Amino acid sequence: MSAQPLRQSRLVLAVAAAALLAGCGAMDAGRRVTTALTPYRIEIVQGNFVSKEQVEALQKGMSRDQVRQILGTPLVTSVFHGERWDYVFTLKRQGVDPQQRRLTVFFQGESMDRVEGDPMPSESEFVAALDNRRKTGKVPRLEATEEELRSFDGKRTPAAPAATAQPATAAPANYPPLESPAR
Repeated sequence: MSAQPLRQSRLVLAVAAAALLAGCGAMDAGRRVTTALTPYRIEIVQGNFVSKEQVEALQKGMSRDQVRQILGTPLVTSVFHGERWDYVFTLKRQGVDPQQRRLTVFFQGESMDRVEGDPMPSESEFVAALDNRRKTGKVPRLEATEEELRSFDGKRTPAAPAATAQPATAAPANYPPLESPAR
């Protein structure tokens, strides 16, 4: 066996070993990159939001229809627990711990007996928790005063001369055909 193919095979093995070792280092760097970058995850809202005001409107002895009009259709009704309605609300957002609230309404026959569940936020508290836009603090003024309007009218620059009315050219009365005539 000549020395030339032996050297080439050693060179190929050395290059392969170097590539393998470089790949191991890239794995560590890749792991750092993937932990720094996270994919976008949509907000998941499931169930019935029940506010503190809705819970306060419930009264013992209300009919099932009255409770349904105040709280909406329950998320969970069971054949085995016909005297109980469960309202569950779940909110999952990126970068925030998932929120879950439960409210259970118990009935005796056709009238409401009691309500058990988590403390519910008011509607304004819930909306404030959902609003994730940045608060800038200062709202810019969107109207010009009369003085500003008058001063602007007087300032015309040569680069932007006043528009002069140009007579519009009349559209042709006859348009060319869209397709060529058949031969």
